[in-house]
Amino acid sequence: MDARFFEVLHLIHSRLRHLPHPWVLTGSLGMALQGMPVAVHDIDLQTDRAGAYTIADRLVAFITQPVHERISERLRSHFGRLEIRGIQVEIMGDIQKWVDGAWEPPVDIARYRRWVDYKGLRLPVLDLAYEYQAYLKLGRQAKAAQIRAWLEAHGSPLSLP
Repeated sequence: MDARFFEVLHLIHSRLRHLPHPWVLTGSLGMALQGMPVAVHDIDLQTDRAGAYTIADRLVAFITQPVHERISERLRSHFGRLEIRGIQVEIMGDIQKWVDGAWEPPVDIARYRRWVDYKGLRLPVLDLAYEYQAYLKLGRQAKAAQIRAWLEAHGSPLSLP
């Protein structure tokens, strides 16, 4: 992982360490922090609705797109973008997936949060089994297959607790 990512992670960690809302690192960075060999190009922060706006407040100097409700064909969330030291950071709060003609309830971040230690930082990440299931629901078969192969190779369960 590029050294700039650690600098940005350190800054994010220091600003969010005592956040009163659950949050996790997700996407390629969350996967890499859990040991998956993936290229990391940005940082994805997932939280609840209130957490998205609180994170934006704590990192206001870096906002490039304010947090707002965003709805696409398959996802809706409270979404915003930051740029910290040249690294793109996305904030996503209360993510809901469109499945079988209805919006699923937002994910319970605290339920699927796992902790990893990285260079002296204790960082929250989204459980890979949950990520696997989410990518399947979104129709992102290639990414789901990549996660599945890694979980199987490491003897980790594919199902959710």
